[in-house]
Amino acid sequence: MFQEYFAEIAKGIPTSLLLTVVALGVAFILALVLTYLLSAGNKCVRIGINGYLTLFTGTPLLVQFFLIYSGPGQFEWIVNSALWPLLSNAWFCAMLALALNSAAYSTQLFHGAVKAIPKGQWESCSALGLSKGQTLKILIPYALKRALPSYSNEIVLVFKGTSLASTITIMDIMGYARQLYGTEYDALTIYGIAGIIYLAITGIATWLLRKLEHKVLAFERLEVEKV
Repeated sequence: MFQEYFAEIAKGIPTSLLLTVVALGVAFILALVLTYLLSAGNKCVRIGINGYLTLFTGTPLLVQFFLIYSGPGQFEWIVNSALWPLLSNAWFCAMLALALNSAAYSTQLFHGAVKAIPKGQWESCSALGLSKGQTLKILIPYALKRALPSYSNEIVLVFKGTSLASTITIMDIMGYARQLYGTEYDALTIYGIAGIIYLAITGIATWLLRKLEHKVLAFERLEVEKV
């Protein structure tokens, strides 16, 4: 029975992983753009971005799933627009909710890393005659390296967040678990197996990310050794 349950629930692993990868890719690009605008944009732009950050970090991800999936259908002009095929697609809405939520947290993380860059590095770029925009293009990659340990946690959180996609009909790990529970009513075994799958994947991802951190942050250890 355990093997049968596991085989059925495991069918959702590809969907959960694909949602995670695509959402993280979109979120990372959006977070980079927003970080740049927060650091170099005008006051109105910063106010708009801060409003977005407040909205998506201050409301539950589950609410965001429901609003993005069910909300647009209440507006006739959206239903009649070219965007409706996308906004009526559950997979796209799940990816969009995850991406927008992750982008908000990642922007806060990246922007904090940029602000933590030592003052001397800003002054060095200024002494070379670089504009603020040019300076950010140089220093943001440096800041991202320092932010990697914290960003690794965000990657894991996005994967675990995919479990909410089943609430809008996505057949991911939890989607198959809920479907199986609807016929077998063995909650402890079924949801226990789903939990084990999530635990195993997050454990592997965490291990790989720690290896990546060790490699990427090697430059800091070399600097410490020189000192």
